[in-house]
Amino acid sequence: MKNFLITLCLSITFCGSAQKKYQKDYYDNGQLKAEGWVKDDVKIKYWKFYHPNGALQKQGRYKNGKPTKYWYFYRENGTKKSEGHYVKGLKSKWWLFYDENEKVNHKCQLKNNEKNGYCLLYANEELISAEKYKNGQRIGKWTDLESFKKENSVWDLQ
Repeated sequence: MKNFLITLCLSITFCGSAQKKYQKDYYDNGQLKAEGWVKDDVKIKYWKFYHPNGALQKQGRYKNGKPTKYWYFYRENGTKKSEGHYVKGLKSKWWLFYDENEKVNHKCQLKNNEKNGYCLLYANEELISAEKYKNGQRIGKWTDLESFKKENSVWDLQ
């Protein structure tokens, strides 16, 4: 009877819990397309995606099938394209965008996939202008640091 109860408990626990597995997806040409963890056919944990040429395309974490936390994106030639935060599957907080030489050409505050806050634009690694957005619409622009400082708080950039 004791063995039966132990077996029954183990069976219920095993059958009641979803299986987590490592999954690999491939392009038609056999090249690796994506790899990561799934549970009940939903992406979880860390994933990597690849361009058809085999170069890394993007990498980051999933929670309940939605991107979460910090992600990195790359061009087909392997150079970094952008990086930033996801919150509940949407781009949020500061995002950095790179030129072909992997130099930051702008960084923006995002909320719910839209510019919401400041965007700082760079040329040759020097700040050349700043823009302010609300719900994706530009509401201000500055091309010199002094006027920007007068009209804005440094705390807004955090």
